[in-house]
Amino acid sequence: MTEAILLVGGKGTRLRPLTVHTPKPMVPAAGVPFLTHQLARARAAGVEHIVLATSYLAEVFEPHFGDGSSLGLHIEYVTEEEPLGTGGAIRNVASRLRSDPDDPVLIFNGDILTGLDIPALISTHRSSGADVSLHLTRVTDPRAYGLVPTDSAGRVQAFLEKPQTPEEIVTDQINAGAYVFRRSVIDAIPVGRPVSVERETFPELLASGAHLQGMVDSTYWLDLGTPGAFVRGSADLVLGRAPSPAVPGRCGDRLVLPSATVASDAKLTGGTVVGHGATVGEGARISGSAILDGAVIAPGAVITDSLIGARAHVGARSILTGAVVGDGASVGPDNELREGVRIWCDAQIPAASLRFSSDQ
Repeated sequence: MTEAILLVGGKGTRLRPLTVHTPKPMVPAAGVPFLTHQLARARAAGVEHIVLATSYLAEVFEPHFGDGSSLGLHIEYVTEEEPLGTGGAIRNVASRLRSDPDDPVLIFNGDILTGLDIPALISTHRSSGADVSLHLTRVTDPRAYGLVPTDSAGRVQAFLEKPQTPEEIVTDQINAGAYVFRRSVIDAIPVGRPVSVERETFPELLASGAHLQGMVDSTYWLDLGTPGAFVRGSADLVLGRAPSPAVPGRCGDRLVLPSATVASDAKLTGGTVVGHGATVGEGARISGSAILDGAVIAPGAVITDSLIGARAHVGARSILTGAVVGDGASVGPDNELREGVRIWCDAQIPAASLRFSSDQ
């Protein structure tokens, strides 16, 4: 296996305001753009050539990663002018692939954090003779996902979209968003129109008698589509629960990047990361959170399971739980923000203006 496609064109609307100025794969997780973790894991699995299928804010990828040589990769970039869906995006980059028709091509969705055994998926694909192999994972509640039942040999039997009744839940196996395609299957995807691999390509292949193989790997897996999940994924990378060779430091309770400033009595726990040039003031307590580059956390602030955007400011004694503060926003002193709140980029929250409890 020497090449892969990474699908990084989504707008990340569920992550806004984090994705107002930054495409989702470039939002920092554990101190580096999330995409860096995916690229590093692909390289560690033996991948050498990667094509990034870009769209939203496509211009930011190449200046950061260049030709990929710093990661030991050769990276190419293809931008879709109109949204093409997962299948359309895969087909759109086919001209950059070097594989022969029967060669395997690894494909990743750009918003999945996983401990998938990539060589095992490739080996399963080769040994089974499959046209497409899918990484499957098991979840406790599969209602929000597409189910993928398999037979005793792992061969895919059906694709069942988001079951709603107990009778429809015939398996706890779901599509985990990583695939190995036979190159000829990629070339057969229709050109120049939106195509969904989940709703069109896979069901049509199955109906035509093609061999689709599932490999269940229930190691770490997380869809980073929501702010809460993204914060949790970043913390898990810092804690070492999610594997990545790209974490810029030793795994542990906290990760403070070299140019950050943290007061000696500030307490950082739960996989908190403090980005480049960020400042954490005296007596601040931060747990399970991501403080992005240049952010300022004033003395006495308490921040839990939250993401503070680049150059944002959290005032003294403010309490944030499950919050997202956009780039450049300012939360004044003595505010109290609870789960689900999203402060938009450059917004200004005056002192002591938002509370969920009394001011005593």
